[in-house]
Amino acid sequence: MGKKDATGVSSDAQPLLEKSTTKKRLSSDLTDHSAKRQRIEERTDHGRWRMRDDKGRQSWVYLEDEEALKDWPQSFADKYFLGLPVNAPELPKPTNPLDAVRNGLEFFEKLQLPSGHWGCEYGGPMFLLPCVVIAWYVTKTPIPWYYATEIKNYLFARANPDDGGWGLHIEGETSVFGTSLNYTVLRIVGVDADHPVMVKARATLHKMGGATHAPHWAKWWLAVMGVAQWDIVNPTPPELWLLPDWVPIAPWRWWIHIRQVFLPMSYLWSKRWQAEETELIRSLRQELFVEDWAKINWASHRNTINPRDNYHPKTWVLNTVNWCLVNIWNPVLRTRAIAQKGEEWAMKLIEMENENTDHADLATVSGPMNTVCLYVKEGPDSYAVRRHRERAHEFLWMKDEGLLANGTNGVQCWDTAFAIQAVMDAGLTEDPRWRSMLMKALEFLDDQQIRENVKDQDKCYRQQRKGGWAFSNKDQGYAVSDCVSEALKSVIILQKTPGFPTLIDDQRIFDAIDTLLTYQNPSGGCSSYEPPRAGTWMEVLNAAEVFGNIMVEYEYPECTTAVVTALSLFRKHWPDYRTKEIDSFIERAVKWIKTAQKPHGGWYGSWGICFTYATMFALESLASIGETYKNSQHAKRGCDFLISKQREDGGWSEHYRACETGEYIEHPSGSQVVMTAWAVIALMKADYPNLEHIKSGIKLIMDRQQSNGEWLQEAIEGVFNKSCMISYPNYKFTFTLKALGMFARKYPTETVV
Repeated sequence: MGKKDATGVSSDAQPLLEKSTTKKRLSSDLTDHSAKRQRIEERTDHGRWRMRDDKGRQSWVYLEDEEALKDWPQSFADKYFLGLPVNAPELPKPTNPLDAVRNGLEFFEKLQLPSGHWGCEYGGPMFLLPCVVIAWYVTKTPIPWYYATEIKNYLFARANPDDGGWGLHIEGETSVFGTSLNYTVLRIVGVDADHPVMVKARATLHKMGGATHAPHWAKWWLAVMGVAQWDIVNPTPPELWLLPDWVPIAPWRWWIHIRQVFLPMSYLWSKRWQAEETELIRSLRQELFVEDWAKINWASHRNTINPRDNYHPKTWVLNTVNWCLVNIWNPVLRTRAIAQKGEEWAMKLIEMENENTDHADLATVSGPMNTVCLYVKEGPDSYAVRRHRERAHEFLWMKDEGLLANGTNGVQCWDTAFAIQAVMDAGLTEDPRWRSMLMKALEFLDDQQIRENVKDQDKCYRQQRKGGWAFSNKDQGYAVSDCVSEALKSVIILQKTPGFPTLIDDQRIFDAIDTLLTYQNPSGGCSSYEPPRAGTWMEVLNAAEVFGNIMVEYEYPECTTAVVTALSLFRKHWPDYRTKEIDSFIERAVKWIKTAQKPHGGWYGSWGICFTYATMFALESLASIGETYKNSQHAKRGCDFLISKQREDGGWSEHYRACETGEYIEHPSGSQVVMTAWAVIALMKADYPNLEHIKSGIKLIMDRQQSNGEWLQEAIEGVFNKSCMISYPNYKFTFTLKALGMFARKYPTETVV
């Protein structure tokens, strides 16, 4: 598989690694393309890792210099994220839910980062890290040895213990998608093909058919590397971007994530660009495929896919379109002038995305893809490529298992908003003990509010965003309906609390409301980034295969409820601003919530697992207009659904497969503290009359709390596009604290323990 050196690492596997450096900033060495090769280590010294928080821009730094190590001591949060001992003091055993809240806040406060937000890993999907690492490899970006080492450790830790492969996400079954790409990553960072982990993974990959059986996105990355030929990739012509806006399938109508992924995909597909051939690439051609690489009929495998990866099979419509593109459009009708015009407009859209996000881009798939496109167009030393390389660090997260890639550049605004609300729900916003923590959080949200719409908003097909908040930070700059809503609620809560200053004035609050009012769809429901621009029929063109509901925006109970509750809170304090529009918005939104209720009484969740999560939000919507268990059949059915799923120990436990199947499925590991919190919050919002059910859930949450105030990580909490799970580790703090605090205020005389 390649010639080995004296260390046992094959020369073809060794990545282009950075020299050791005494500098703090990683970006300072990224232009050193002549850095010598080094062996990856068994592990790094976790005591040398630090989280840099630059006004909400998060990046992990490894300190090799001894003086730097002394000057920058490791924080409590650093140690916690890395799984190191934090030596948090043992707290008095709580005798009631409010004491448990205080204990939880004692611990959670220590995780607040200097800029005022709460950060955490946002991992789970196993295709994110390959996007970053393969982009580095093909653009000849040096990989620091400590990155390479901890990437290796993370992937080793996350290999399936039975078959050695990797899935779509960390709890998913082994797939060709996850195994082919993560095997490639391990080879890039220097793991030898004969390593036992690699031998086991390769055997599993071959049993599944090898890389010819990978889904579209994996085939695209392997073609970019030159490990596969472009003929295996179904067509993604950039000239689709030239279609007039009125055309029903024009890309501007697609969901924001798929159109931002299709954009660089189409540019490189049209260019048919491939990385410079290396010994590693030649070796991977032999390792990833079952067939003799030189004899593979690449075009015949465009639609070859392993059943495990084929969550959303391509429709006959899409197959027909692809056949026409391959056999008629490309060889007969597609002129070089048309192709070039499509490429130029695609690149212009990429450049506008860079300008609007300072090269952070929307997320961890499109960002690395855009890096490669810019490398191809402008070369390795252009400002755009250098800036992309710098910002890539903000998408990486270091933990006890190693280095992973987050789904975006963080969860900063989202988790900070929920942290503030948890304190509010416990009635502790006026407690001097938490004032400093809350003040820093308010200052963070003040700093992170998006103050202007993007440049050329209509030209680059962007939604209004002025006054909004992003999921992560204002650099990324994509306002999302529920992120705007939760942040706005938190700001109003604190600024209306005696003793807190008004950092965000009325006009900025009004800006947020103006943006929120743009999110409602004709049905009354709300989507995430923008109202739908086409119908769900567009899914017939879903080429991703591994995801569902990816082509257009959908309406979500979670997003709809967030907007409803934000508007309701705003209306209490500013009753004269756009009153009729807000009243109509709320009325129509709650009507839609009712129509989305499933026959069993629950609601399907698209961002958390699954019916438990969405039912919490839906019952909150109903409660906002006074509909509860006593007076609303919708609320009663929702409560009855949750009660029917309560376990003997008082908790709730829903498995991620519920998101895939649309049916409630119990988690085999038993009750989950986060889902239990969601359920009891829902029941309390709906004024469920049988208090014993709620008390048993609260008791489970209290029993799971550790003596230092924390809760331990359990199963994965989040989801997107029906099939891919993603981690929200701070939920085990924010929602448990919210549930306990709500109980303490709603039932102050009730005892639980």
